[in-house]
Amino acid sequence: MLQIDLWKRVLIWGVVALGLLFAMPNGFYTRVEQHNDAVKAIEAGADTSENREAASVWPSYLPSGLVNLGLDLRGGAHLLAEVRTGDVYASRMEALWPDVRDVLRPERDTVGTIRLVPSEPWELRVRISEPSGIDRALELVRGLARPVVSLTGAGSTDLEVRAEDNVIIVTLSEAEMQATDERTMQQSLEIIRRRIDEVGTREPTIQRQGSDRILIQVPGLGSAQELKDIIGTTAQLTFQPVVGRAASADDPAGVGNEILPSLDDEGVFYILEQAPVVTGEELTNAQPSFDQNGRPAVSFTFDATGARKFGDYTAQNIGSPFAIVLDDEVISAPVIQSHIPGGSGIITGNFTVEESTQLAVLLRAGALPAGLDFLEERTIGPELGQDSIDAGKIATIVAFAAVLIFMFASYGLFGVFANIALVVNIVLLFAVLSMLGATLTLPGIAGIVLTVGMAVDANVLVFERIREELKTARGPARAIELGYEKALSAIVDANITTFITAVILYVMGSGPVRGFAVTLGIGILTSVFTALFLTRVLIVMWFERRRPKTLEV
Repeated sequence: MLQIDLWKRVLIWGVVALGLLFAMPNGFYTRVEQHNDAVKAIEAGADTSENREAASVWPSYLPSGLVNLGLDLRGGAHLLAEVRTGDVYASRMEALWPDVRDVLRPERDTVGTIRLVPSEPWELRVRISEPSGIDRALELVRGLARPVVSLTGAGSTDLEVRAEDNVIIVTLSEAEMQATDERTMQQSLEIIRRRIDEVGTREPTIQRQGSDRILIQVPGLGSAQELKDIIGTTAQLTFQPVVGRAASADDPAGVGNEILPSLDDEGVFYILEQAPVVTGEELTNAQPSFDQNGRPAVSFTFDATGARKFGDYTAQNIGSPFAIVLDDEVISAPVIQSHIPGGSGIITGNFTVEESTQLAVLLRAGALPAGLDFLEERTIGPELGQDSIDAGKIATIVAFAAVLIFMFASYGLFGVFANIALVVNIVLLFAVLSMLGATLTLPGIAGIVLTVGMAVDANVLVFERIREELKTARGPARAIELGYEKALSAIVDANITTFITAVILYVMGSGPVRGFAVTLGIGILTSVFTALFLTRVLIVMWFERRRPKTLEV
């Protein structure tokens, strides 16, 4: 008998109702987007009357998920950045000098005097005065090496130490360089993602390309320069001992030292030890605040390691100046008045409220481990995106209309049922995209257009099978039942193979290819549901009411 249990009918219509509910916000896109932005701002602490008014334009009890528009539809900024991984090697060598000095000092009777020699950025050269002590010096410095933390570098150490005359040369091993490059890229990706997320942009695309490049696309952003301002600042915070002052940047600084300008006082230069006491990597939090005079500042907190080093240094150097350096500029150089335990403090300077907030965001997101070179930058205007949307609408409408007409002309009333299911299919597709917060791109629109064409395939198979069963003189009810049963395997096989293709495209592809794969994969799932369940419910409900003796399919 041709019948569907009541609970199945309720479940099918319930899914359709939920699909309509979750897809509905896309019909009021601007209003819902304004509501979402205001709610996010209020949650972030900006509880103003304007935001409350903007949040009230959409009822809070209704779903507010939207299909995010990609860069090619919304406009925005596109950057291709190259990470200067060599900067990390130089930082490692600078940080290694105090350790080498400390491990050799107790052996001065054997190695003689210890002096840092100018060298290339990727190596550390240390001269000792006693040639007879070179073997002992090599042994001590090699003791600083640690195992490489990577799968490919198992069994290797991170340092290579050799001697030329009385000079000890320390470099990173090949395995450590590879592991460092990988860590640098992963850290850069994560920090760029955090920085962009901090300013509340929607659905950015941040992907690694090749060994040392990162693709960054942010829809809705005004310009590529604005994006560079967000991510281009290294925000490398260090706390360094002050050796003295210099008249200009060209004055001799001495081996192991550097001369940096003051951020606030033009013409003032500080001579600092290159090896920092504490770095921004040991920060756990940074928030905009105000100093005791009510001026904008940034308060910070170190982790346990940073707090210990910060506390020990301040205890041992009371009365000495201590420089706070941000991106090779001295923000301030206060004199240490007392021991500072607890690992917290405040950064003061001639900040505005906006500058202190931006600095806190950059510090909280973390320092980029290396500088970036921007190889490619583009600003895509929203008018270009609107042209893409309009073209996509026309393509979808034309495809939709052609399919509707074809189905009605070919299958009559049964074609009408298939057309209803097709409309619901598109609604369900947008509902799922909204629930997932997926991004719709121009290739994604192509996936929707393809879904429209594929959505009726299952119905065509069923209807043609029903025609075949009617030719065997079976009754209408039995013909409909057998039509669905015998067409099921062909429908499942065809859609599974296409779905597997969509999954492969998503896993192996990037950017636009993934956008196409997402809409195609979701469209396949919703198409199978509407063809096998919704269309069947419509046919059964019609059949139960009319009880026709014959079928015109």
